Amino acid sequence: MSRRTQGLNFRKKRYKLESDSFMEVVRYIFGILAAIGLALFLVHNWGHKTSVIGSSMETSLYNGQTIYISKFSYLLSKPRYGDIVVFLPNGNEHTHYYIKRVVALPGDTVQISAGRLYINDEPESNADKYDLMEDPGIAENPLTLGEDEYFVLGDNRNNGEDSRSGNIGPLNINLIEGRAWFKLTKGDSKFGYIGRGDKEKGK
Repeated sequence: MSRRTQGLNFRKKRYKLESDSFMEVVRYIFGILAAIGLALFLVHNWGHKTSVIGSSMETSLYNGQTIYISKFSYLLSKPRYGDIVVFLPNGNEHTHYYIKRVVALPGDTVQISAGRLYINDEPESNADKYDLMEDPGIAENPLTLGEDEYFVLGDNRNNGEDSRSGNIGPLNINLIEGRAWFKLTKGDSKFGYIGRGDKEKGK
């Protein structure tokens, strides 16, 4: 009777060891999969990068400079005044990314008069930072943005295309790939944070 009891206990102990080993393997595999999933999530939402093409964002960003795109930013919120956004014009996947600054939000009325930007009939608060615009484009007359439409301009406003151009126009939220949030500083490999939401609207 005693031997049978011992035998049963041995089998139970063996099954317990096998079960513990199996659960340890499961936890190990789950940990690896979770780490891979987290890495993919971070790379997709914060590690995606592109290069600046052209001089339209000088002196904030320079031609050839590498920037990192946060795709996660606009999953929880919407673009704000001053954000630097990355997009494909008209969703054209056969062209390079455009990088511009948000100057007006849905519902705002935009006009460019005498080379200056006006939002809701008020001049932008930091107009002295920018050159007078030679071509007002489609904003020569008051233009009211629709739902989910944003007006974007380059910081170097007489170079490159932006929302003033008829082939780009107001930018729909669905065309925005994300926000530029990190950059490699010109000429080296140092990182620089790109601030968001500096208020660009009128005083």
